[in-house]
Amino acid sequence: MRDSLSSSDQLQPLAYSVKEACKVTSLGRTYLYLLIKEGRLEVRKIGNRTIIPAASLHALIERGAA
Repeated sequence: MRDSLSSSDQLQPLAYSVKEACKVTSLGRTYLYLLIKEGRLEVRKIGNRTIIPAASLHALIERGAA
């Protein structure tokens, strides 16, 4: 039995907080909120938290934010 996960076996997040999304995309917080307001980035509200599905971030990067 393996005790640790290799880098290729690590779980990928399903969603990111706005702060985490800024980190992984290198985009600013204000710009992310603009994309959310324009409907170009999906978000989910869970309680007071705003989370961004990973698939939405991947789609944004694939199609380009411009």
